[in-house]
Amino acid sequence: MLTVDYGRLDVRAGERVLDLGCGFGRHSYEALKRGAEVVACDLARPEVEQVRDLARLLVASGEVDESVMAAPVQGNALGLPFDDDSFDRVIAAEVLEHISDDESAFAELARVLRPGGRLAVTIPSWLAETVCWKLSSDYHAPAVPGGHVRIYRLRGVRRKLTTAGLQPGGSHRAHALHSPYWWLRCAVGPNREVSEHRLVGAYHRLLEWDIVKRPFVTAAAERLLNPLLGKSLVVYADKPLRASDSAPVRQSEDMAHAA
Repeated sequence: MLTVDYGRLDVRAGERVLDLGCGFGRHSYEALKRGAEVVACDLARPEVEQVRDLARLLVASGEVDESVMAAPVQGNALGLPFDDDSFDRVIAAEVLEHISDDESAFAELARVLRPGGRLAVTIPSWLAETVCWKLSSDYHAPAVPGGHVRIYRLRGVRRKLTTAGLQPGGSHRAHALHSPYWWLRCAVGPNREVSEHRLVGAYHRLLEWDIVKRPFVTAAAERLLNPLLGKSLVVYADKPLRASDSAPVRQSEDMAHAA
């Protein structure tokens, strides 16, 4: 289940991609399949190890060329273990809402992105997140250690990207069908097991079916509902070229307009 639009991110074979906050690797695998060299980075070791193991399976099955494999890295967004200008593309999916000093994290993302490169940041969208916070204090920090510490608006994300030295571009929302699910979970208690509430369990099975089968009816519903109810907001940004750089920034048509 991808949140980032790889057409807008414009990932190409041979490029170096950082997937920060990789989780269990959903965005890493897509970039690998497109022939990019991917570095998956997460603060949690179990996630890093699972991405490593599953990436090896992709190589063994022939879905991914071994030449694009890069070792997953355990690292902190406030001090990334990479040199300046190391990556052609950077993805930070559902990470920044967990970090108190998010401006330093934005600066680190900009530092490791090469001039002319592109970044995709995804965070919970304002409406979906605000409803969750109002329904239950157990959904976010401080009740949840390491949980969400803030709610973003689009203009705030764009401002922080600009402060970090990037040029914000297009944006969109994704996963509209997931918003009501989380509202329901918050209403009945987000710490309860999914199986403890019949309606929550039924909705969870629906989402699992949608992820596996991706039928036309749910795909069409999400396209229609995403602009308002999308659970995630995705914002793209480019790093400007320096005066000494000669390679042009690749601008896809959508980057000319901010949603």
